[in-house]
Amino acid sequence: MEVILTDSASLAADAVANEILDALETKPNLVLGLATGSTPIEVYRRLGAAHHKEGVDFSKVHTFNLDEYLDLPGDHPQSYKYFMQEHLFDHVNIPQDNIHFPPSEGDNLVRRCREYEQKIREVGGIDIQILGLGSNGHIGFNEPTSSLKSRTRIKTLTAKTIKDNSRFYSDGEEQPVVASTMGIGTIMDTKRILLQAFGKKKAEAVRNAVEGPISSLCPGSVLQLHPLTTFFVDSEAADLLTMKDYYLATIRENDRLRAEGRL
Repeated sequence: MEVILTDSASLAADAVANEILDALETKPNLVLGLATGSTPIEVYRRLGAAHHKEGVDFSKVHTFNLDEYLDLPGDHPQSYKYFMQEHLFDHVNIPQDNIHFPPSEGDNLVRRCREYEQKIREVGGIDIQILGLGSNGHIGFNEPTSSLKSRTRIKTLTAKTIKDNSRFYSDGEEQPVVASTMGIGTIMDTKRILLQAFGKKKAEAVRNAVEGPISSLCPGSVLQLHPLTTFFVDSEAADLLTMKDYYLATIRENDRLRAEGRL
């Protein structure tokens, strides 16, 4: 696990978007795992700008979203399909047939969750997974106590997650309490993971995920076992990390070695 302490969320978005664009140049049929929420919006904005201003082609890209609320239609403003359309898919040329979400409406959800896993395998697996980190340590909607080998499934949300997400809903508006989500095992199968976490409300979760024991009580801690995961955190999110000085020293030394052409 690599920890990058960044001066701003904007710089982190630059780094994440640039890595995706570099990978896309090498592999036009890149497979992306996508997250929602406020954190990745700046990354998506940069990808859209790259398409419109620089002509970057996304026509062979496949995408798989982490999660979706149960029984929210795609045209519902709170659905993640709506979010992704607004912030990314309306701004790049990814074919609709290449866009995938875990099943969230209708029947046979268990079977269709297995089919979602099969679709990921059929395109060769996810190359780059964008992640956020919940304040209770969840990744996707894998809440505390989730199996660390879980696959795509239906998951009931914790009271903490429901409270954190309540800011997106007006008074009296019904808020979903169940979602479909990629499993932790699914996320761990991805080749590269880029996680962003900002603000003091994420500090405890970042500490537990990066420096705590690997535990289902903090699902994000399993990322310590992934060979190519980078955490991008600002100073507030990094406030409780005991090894901050070491992470900064590592960044400096890696930058030096890259400048010397040795990495």
